[in-house]
Amino acid sequence: MSATWQATLIYNPYAGFDDWQQNINATAAFWRARGWDITLRQTDHPRHATVLAVEAVRAGHQLVLAAGGDGTLHEVANGLLGSQTVLAVLPAGTTNCFARDLGLPAPNGANPYWLLEASERLMAGSVHTMDVGECSNGGSFILWAAVGVDSRIVEGVEPRSRLLKRFGMAGYIAKATLPFLLHQGEKMRVSVDDEVVEEEMLAVVVSNSRLYAGGLFNLSPESVLDDGRFDVWMLCGRYSPQMLAHSLFIMAGRHGDRENIIKRSGSRVLIETSTAQPFHLDGELNRFTPIEIALEPGFLRILAPQGAPADLFVNGGCSLTTSVTTSRPAPAATGSA
Repeated sequence: MSATWQATLIYNPYAGFDDWQQNINATAAFWRARGWDITLRQTDHPRHATVLAVEAVRAGHQLVLAAGGDGTLHEVANGLLGSQTVLAVLPAGTTNCFARDLGLPAPNGANPYWLLEASERLMAGSVHTMDVGECSNGGSFILWAAVGVDSRIVEGVEPRSRLLKRFGMAGYIAKATLPFLLHQGEKMRVSVDDEVVEEEMLAVVVSNSRLYAGGLFNLSPESVLDDGRFDVWMLCGRYSPQMLAHSLFIMAGRHGDRENIIKRSGSRVLIETSTAQPFHLDGELNRFTPIEIALEPGFLRILAPQGAPADLFVNGGCSLTTSVTTSRPAPAATGSA
């Protein structure tokens, strides 16, 4: 591989709960040893990762490696949308849902160099395009958009302290318990393409990936990243015991047949609520409903690692070497967060 290839490694030093600066330095050295000129960029404030990703595109970098959790990934992706620059996911957060969808190793305190294993698999992987959700408020998401109890939990939980992150998923669940118990569903109107559903709902999740809720839920086990369709899940009801029952059915993989869980698929979604509610995009809080979502096909180039699920993409990919040889990065189309 030619030493002319340029890449930016964007990392969030506050992601996860360990001090993994040594791991970041070793990861940069790994890519440099294989012909990549790596620029290390550390995020300093919210949405900084989006700015850094846009700068990487404008500098002509063919690859951006995003080290952090799903929040960092969301920000980086928003700076790359519509460009030819490829996004590579380096799992370093508390949950890393998308990294787990791709089959990448989880952060492991017993193995201080888990990012090297991830890098080896990424280097041997393939570049694909994936669909993206574009929202009427100007925001974008690559994994999910949600209204209801999920957004109330995000509102109540984030931002988490470094101490709470040390407890991983257990810490998140502990802080999420109160907003979960207090939330009440309300009348919502959800339009998916030409079909309309009006019910009292606890949550609506527009899913573009498979895992959800920190990986606790395999919500859309058959989801495909480039098929031009969202899975839209409507969890009906009003009170937290009903939501708890929904959660148990989802964890057991039996939610597809549950009467008061409604699923629709489509490329355009409109969510209207009886009172204005916050919503989240990839776990990042936004305000307020109504929100209209349109699918933008193939709007992000993603590096899928070797060993990623074979059915995660409909269309074939190409090697990283082929991708950066045959394409020239162009300015990012949105750069939104």
